[in-house]
Amino acid sequence: MSLRNEAYNSIKEKMRRLIVMDKISIIIPCFNEEEALPIYYAEMKKVMDSMKKQTSFELLFVDDGSSDRTYEIMKDLHRKDGRCQYLSFSRNFGKEAAIYAGLQNASGDYAAIMDVDLQDPPSLLPDMYRILKEEPYDSVATRRSTRMGEPKIRSFLSKEFYNVINKISKTEIVSGARDYRLMNRKMIDAVLEMSEYNRFSKGIFGWVGFRTKWLEYENIERSAGETKWNVKKLFIYSLEGITGFSVVPLSIAAYMGVLFCGLSFLMIVAIVVRTLIWGDPVAGWPSMVCILFGVGGVQLLCTGILGQYLAKTYLEVKNRPVYLLKDSSKEEQRIMMMPLSQNLRRKSYGQG
Repeated sequence: MSLRNEAYNSIKEKMRRLIVMDKISIIIPCFNEEEALPIYYAEMKKVMDSMKKQTSFELLFVDDGSSDRTYEIMKDLHRKDGRCQYLSFSRNFGKEAAIYAGLQNASGDYAAIMDVDLQDPPSLLPDMYRILKEEPYDSVATRRSTRMGEPKIRSFLSKEFYNVINKISKTEIVSGARDYRLMNRKMIDAVLEMSEYNRFSKGIFGWVGFRTKWLEYENIERSAGETKWNVKKLFIYSLEGITGFSVVPLSIAAYMGVLFCGLSFLMIVAIVVRTLIWGDPVAGWPSMVCILFGVGGVQLLCTGILGQYLAKTYLEVKNRPVYLLKDSSKEEQRIMMMPLSQNLRRKSYGQG
């Protein structure tokens, strides 16, 4: 009788754990990462197995229009391990769109964003989860304490970007911050409320607020493949951040306009006075040409700044979707569950 009671209590405890067990969704944006995907899954599987008594997992791979075998590998992982889900875009929409799509489709109580190249160490997840469970935080974020192994020019430009944006924006963006963070459902829903087309996640995470604890780690080299972020792409991304979370460039353009209007007025007065006193000599053409080029350059700069903000406004008001899906694991499961007759009919329509 006692053995039967013990077995009953054991089953009851297991059922209770299944019912109340938290779920963590891991969002992994991927673009041409066929080499890194198997390595990442093997490493992440160790972490998931070590935490299986605490929480369940969902690996949500987002294929950002890859041209290699990334999509096929995702499908293979899904068939091999039910915890692996995937989304595949119709084209390359960018990492920000992949993050947004992942958050929209995450079903977990918590969600983490990780790079597939293992520059975001999965080994930090147990500590991040423990902090959210035991301490009064809504998010645990990570930042790099060093940039060892990174080109010096890239490190310098990144450092200066954080210095500039924190001076001109009211939203604090921590220097060296990674997209790698674990968030609770409240913060996930808050981020999803910001459905803007021009996205800059580091700024969005700072703007929505919530209590965040920061963990530091040293820079880690990629596990495989090559980085997709060159200096040009990083520069464009930095402009997204500045124009998305600060209107200071517009203020600078306005101040420069006022300044040059004032200078022009003073120059007109000076020219009139000089002409009345000394006549109108022909000398001064080189200086005039220099002034015209200088003023013209400033005007073009200010026009460019205005153009950046107008372009973003134009894209926002068109209400285009942030991304479009070509395929997903949910769609695959839905097709598999169809009656055989419907499935065959669907295939025949596709061939026609």
